[in-house]
Formats: sequence, structure tokens, C-alpha cells
Amino acid sequence: MNALSLQNVDISYGRTKVTHTINLDVHAGESFALVGESGSGKSTVLKAIAGLAPDWSGSITAFGQARGHGIDQRFSKICQMVFQDPYGSLHPRKTVDAILSEPLSIHKIGDQNERVENVLQSVGLDRKFRFRFPHQLSGGQRQRVAIARALVLEPKLLLLDEPTSALDVSVQAEILNLLKRLRRERNLTYLMVTHNLSVVAFLCDRLAVMRHGRIIETADISQLKRGALSEPYSRELMEISASHRA
Repeated sequence: MNALSLQNVDISYGRTKVTHTINLDVHAGESFALVGESGSGKSTVLKAIAGLAPDWSGSITAFGQARGHGIDQRFSKICQMVFQDPYGSLHPRKTVDAILSEPLSIHKIGDQNERVENVLQSVGLDRKFRFRFPHQLSGGQRQRVAIARALVLEPKLLLLDEPTSALDVSVQAEILNLLKRLRRERNLTYLMVTHNLSVVAFLCDRLAVMRHGRIIETADISQLKRGALSEPYSRELMEISASHRA
């Protein structure tokens, strides 16, 4: 079963078309990456799925449920997004408790106290963090709160927009290990945007390479690890990533 399916999706900002005929299927339980240079359209794809880029045509479905344009409460219960910047994505004047309780209130879900404590525990934060503000947390702790906020509605699909790029290198590994554990424990499906192919190799099963708003290649992670991507641009991305690690 497909957790996510995009068919002939074109996304625009005003008169500017950003993506062209995106066709993508992500299987249930899979971790899938969109990779490409800045401006390739990969984050725009996530925003369209999340309802943050409503000017699109084509079809977007998650677990068989079609998404409408704009904010869709029914869709948000099965699909949530974790943003790149954990400080910018958390309200600076709200406590962690308020940040995690808000989605539950919007969706009129009870047992808020228990759910907040459970989701904090699941991301490795004890109850002492519950009434702190974002500025009182480290970058890694803020990203754990952002992940907890995405999980509190118990969605099946997470959209991850460069979830570790704003963090120190030492903290990146902690967050990646957390995401790997959560996927296993909760049977989650991931669609992740990143420019870091090492992250893709660690966390993902398949990847699609985007360039100029188009998907130019889809490959298994074994092809990436063997250096066996077929498109010249894809191989160029591998070379750039390898040079950054050197």
C-alpha cells in the first residue's frame, strides 16, 4: 500500500511554476528522500503536501485520503511536518506544554495531560521540560519538541524538511537515531528533504533526485551506497557530498 502518492503535481508561487509533473509513490513504512540542490523544488513539494503551498494541480493522497488545497484538518491527523529550524518553528512565547497541547485542542482530543507526557518521553525529554520556553532549550532539545509536536496527533506520515541541518554535528546523530527509533516503534512513513547524502544513506530506503523542479531519477539506497546512480547530475551530487565528508 502507498502511504503517499503524488500524480502529475505542478506547484506554483503566483505566476512562477516551481515543479513540473511530479509523480511519486512512497510505500507504507518506508523512509524516502528527496534530494537536490537549493531551488530544485524539493521543499516546495513538502509544503504542498502539508498545505503550506496551496497553488498546485494534480493529485495528492495519503493512505488513500485525498488532500484538499490549503489547511485540511482531516489530512493533518495522518500527516505532519517537522521543519528545518526548530527555533523558528516553535512559538517563542509558548511553553512546551502549550505547544504540544494546541494540536490536541484544535482536534478536540482528550487526555491531553497523558498524551503530552507520553510524547515527551517518546522523544527523550523528561517532564521537567514541559513548562520551559523554547529559548530555555538547546537546539537539539527544541528539535525534539518539534518532533513531539508532529507526533502528538499520532500521524502515520511525517514530512521532514532538513531536520538536522540547523543542528551541531554532535547533535545531528542523536536526532537521526531518534527518528530511526520512532519510525520502527510507531511504524511511521517518512518523506524527507535533505542535501546530505550521508543522512539519506543512514535513514532512507529510496531516494528521488530533483533538478529544476523535476524528478530526474529514483533509486534504491543500495544504488546510492554503491555509487551507482545513473544520471550525471545525480553522480555530481554524490561527488559533492563525498568531498564535503573528506
